[in-house]
Amino acid sequence: ADKSIGTGYFSQLYAHLRLYIFDITVGIKPRYWGCAEEGLTSGSLLFSNNAHPIPMVSVGIDRWTAFPGLFGFLEVKGGFTHGWLHDNNPYVSHTLLHHKYAGARIGGRLPVNISYEFHHAAQWGGTSATLGDLGSGWSDFTRIVRAKQGGVSRNEQLNAEGNHIGWQQLCLTAKGKLWHINLYWQVMQEDSPIRFMWRTMSPADGLWGIYVHQDAWRFISSLTMEYLHTADQSGPWHDKDGFTYGGRDGYYDNSVYRQGWTYFSRTIGHPALTPTNNRVQSCYIGLRGDIYGFLYTVAAQHTHNRGNYVTPIDTRNTSMMIEVNKHVDKAWGLDFGLSLGVDWGTQYGTQFGALITIRKQGLIKSF
Repeated sequence: ADKSIGTGYFSQLYAHLRLYIFDITVGIKPRYWGCAEEGLTSGSLLFSNNAHPIPMVSVGIDRWTAFPGLFGFLEVKGGFTHGWLHDNNPYVSHTLLHHKYAGARIGGRLPVNISYEFHHAAQWGGTSATLGDLGSGWSDFTRIVRAKQGGVSRNEQLNAEGNHIGWQQLCLTAKGKLWHINLYWQVMQEDSPIRFMWRTMSPADGLWGIYVHQDAWRFISSLTMEYLHTADQSGPWHDKDGFTYGGRDGYYDNSVYRQGWTYFSRTIGHPALTPTNNRVQSCYIGLRGDIYGFLYTVAAQHTHNRGNYVTPIDTRNTSMMIEVNKHVDKAWGLDFGLSLGVDWGTQYGTQFGALITIRKQGLIKSF
């Protein structure tokens, strides 16, 4: 960690200001983009809470906001972020982050809503151990924003300066008085031009999920089921025999930013994917509820790992986790928690872990 700024020591340290409909955030804040309940999903393909939060400055409309004059039928959001990846990995140090997004949701008070979001993220700038200064000036920034060619390496001059990811999400929501159901689909793309979801070069790749929440029966209040597939990657050939096929997308991987889409050695996006293991199939289920004051979360995931097209592997892993928390008023209002996790399979072998927590929430003392 870079001790001068302390990014390795704080999971949250930020200031937030809301001016009318606009949100301004400065500091270290966890970011999750998805349609499932945070903490009850296998992860988002772009940003999840697997990696340490990134120091950043963000300006935009973070919440769905009604477009004027349409009686709430159309809602929009969008934003612009600049961040600093200060993990100082051995490949590129002091990397910068660019992220912008826009989204629209239609339906308003109707029982069915549909939303769409497009996000563009990129790692750029910094100092490479082999290429030297990668360029962090204004001209570099404008190329990053537009995903244009540039930089110091031949790959960036032929394709685009920086390591770019395009991410799209489509979400259909049905809602009643005490329940709602989200059906969602996420895709990511590392090739240009960006195409709409089912017109990408890898329509078989993506994350599909269903999230159900209800307030009528507390024993099981939330359920998430997800399927992840990233094994296609536009096919096994980028170029062959003089033809360019555009395959071997290598999600989260990059020839200049060899650490890939990671921060402090952890994947920023979906935790099942790494730059060296990005051809994956995974099934996930998560449950959450309240049994007589014992708040529980149960999650299980089975993953088939294929490595990548350059270095293929064939391993499987099953993971399970159960977490139980109980608030005890008579014990000074403390929350007690127990988490148990287990892995087995040919990827990690058999491993077991346990975590005991004692937590106090709210004001310690009022004046």
